[in-house]
Amino acid sequence: MNSLVRGFGIGVRQLREAQGWSQEQLAENSNLNRSYVGEIERGRVIASLLTVEKLALALKLTPSALLTRGETAGQSGAPTDG
Repeated sequence: MNSLVRGFGIGVRQLREAQGWSQEQLAENSNLNRSYVGEIERGRVIASLLTVEKLALALKLTPSALLTRGETAGQSGAPTDG
């Protein structure tokens, strides 16, 4: 996957962890499946715009702020698994 997809996943994981949430809690708060949230965080799937919006609302961000966070995380070269 490209750096935007990986970076988006890293950003989602960082924001989730900053909230002190498990993947299951983020999934519940965004009305998504927990395993799908995990795939997003690992950069293995490309989130749709509707999914970006659901995650952003759960994390109390705008979709554009969530995408910007992903771009920044993708440029940092942070590992996607850990």
